[in-house]
Amino acid sequence: MTSAEAGTLRRLAPPARRFLAHRKGVLVRLALWSLAESGQAFLVGHAVARSVDEGFLAGDPRRGLLWLGIALVAVLSGARVVRGVFAQLAGVTEPLRDGLVRRAVDRSMARAARGGPGGTDRAAVSRLTNQVEIARDSFAGLVLTLRSFVFTAAGALLGLLSLHPALLVVVLPPLAAGLALFLFTLRPMAAAQRRALAADEALGDHAARARAALRDLAACGTGPGAERSGADLVADAAAAARTLAGWAAVRTAALGVAGHLPVLALLVAVERLRGHGVSVGALLGAFTYLVQSLLPALHTLMTALGAAGSRLLVVLDRILGAEQEQEQEQEQEQVPGPGPGPGPGIASAPAAAFTVDTAAVPALELRAVTLSYGVRAEPVLDALDLCVAPGEHLAVVGPSGIGKSTLTRLVAGTLAPSRGEVRVAGRPVTGRPAAELAALRVLVPQDAYVFSGTVGDNLAYLRTDASRAELDAAVGAFGLGTLVERLGGLDATVRPAELSPGERQLVALVRAYLSPAPLLLLDEATCHLDPASEARAEEALAGRAGTLVVVAHRLSSAVRADRTLVLDGVRAQCGTHAELLGRSPLYRDLTGHWNS
Repeated sequence: MTSAEAGTLRRLAPPARRFLAHRKGVLVRLALWSLAESGQAFLVGHAVARSVDEGFLAGDPRRGLLWLGIALVAVLSGARVVRGVFAQLAGVTEPLRDGLVRRAVDRSMARAARGGPGGTDRAAVSRLTNQVEIARDSFAGLVLTLRSFVFTAAGALLGLLSLHPALLVVVLPPLAAGLALFLFTLRPMAAAQRRALAADEALGDHAARARAALRDLAACGTGPGAERSGADLVADAAAAARTLAGWAAVRTAALGVAGHLPVLALLVAVERLRGHGVSVGALLGAFTYLVQSLLPALHTLMTALGAAGSRLLVVLDRILGAEQEQEQEQEQEQVPGPGPGPGPGIASAPAAAFTVDTAAVPALELRAVTLSYGVRAEPVLDALDLCVAPGEHLAVVGPSGIGKSTLTRLVAGTLAPSRGEVRVAGRPVTGRPAAELAALRVLVPQDAYVFSGTVGDNLAYLRTDASRAELDAAVGAFGLGTLVERLGGLDATVRPAELSPGERQLVALVRAYLSPAPLLLLDEATCHLDPASEARAEEALAGRAGTLVVVAHRLSSAVRADRTLVLDGVRAQCGTHAELLGRSPLYRDLTGHWNS
């Protein structure tokens, strides 16, 4: 048993005792029906043995038929026993399902009311549907099969002992070996089941984010990255399924050992058993106990305990442990959520006041970040370390296709690294909900996004509470006054198709300028501007409170920056313009190319 399962059992013990204490009547009736099943199992094998020894072999066919009739009545009574068991089983399983649904709904609603980190609990959908049904079905299967095995095995083993003790000596060793092999598979199968459920939740969360962010994924050009992330999640789920299948094969072998070797051992030992005084009827009764009662119950037990048992523990851990995880998140994540956002890319709602002391931690930090598009692919970035101070202006340069845009997407949180960690304002960005990412950074891509609305709405897209004076000041800082006047003022409607690529970029840059996010990422966001407009825009953004990271389109962007990061394949160098001219051949080549 894993430590997680042990912890789950400890958490479940008190509520399980309370749950069962309120259903004593149901449990008593279930036990009585189970005792009837135990007596049925004992009677079938015993009647077969007596019919042979005391009836047919003793020359009394009427007595033999009488005992067979008793066996037949015992078998037919099994239908009534099963009906009674299922009638009582519903009194235990359905209240469990209702309780789990209530707990999942209450916790999801409480988290939504708190407005905690990450916004809504998207994983609650999986808990309310798939996981609650798994818990109900798995619990029902466990109660049914455990009860059946215990009482059926007790009746069958007692019957074997009553026929002849030597029969137990032959049958028990292969049974014990099969059970031991089966128990060995429980721990790895439970771990694989846990990974499969986690992959299911992650895939559902990714789908919800991507669906809400379709507009911004298209605007930022991050659709292929989101597609790759989804493919990775599907691959993780498939890998977990393959692992489960592998251990299921081992479990099948255990079933073969426990389910078939006892019969084979009894066949091989017939002559020896006969020599020890075991009658023909006792041998036939033993085979009846094995084939009719013991081995089917064992097969059902191993199937249910191996699949339903591990699933039940994992699912209950996901459902009942959710509140504990949410409380831990609330303690660790004290940044208030800015409200719903569209997901990766450009945020679609104003970010709330950012409460992190950004002067006390690096504005941006990469720790041994590696990214490869595939297991065997060459890394685009390899063990990259980078630290950017609050308020610093960093330029990123390198040949086309070297990984500059990949770097900005990693920093923006729209792409996860293969290894390493990316932190913005001291907080990891990988896997962080879109609402929190909106409070940390703004990404302006090469193809800027402008929507059909007023000029003011486009400019204040990331800060809806911006005053008219602030909008006018931002328009003046970027030299956008002529465009705004041509369009008819801040209240005029924008038709994106009528704007040039450079004009759309200026609108997006003013939008980023007004954002309260402490980090601005420009991924060649000034490539459609003339040099003068680019210089004016970058100077305005650099003068804004916060940190600026620019994927440089011209040498002038690198010269204006406090430092420049040069990407050269798997290598990277960072320094001022003068320092890089002295120590980076690639930077000197790029400088010569730009100057020419």
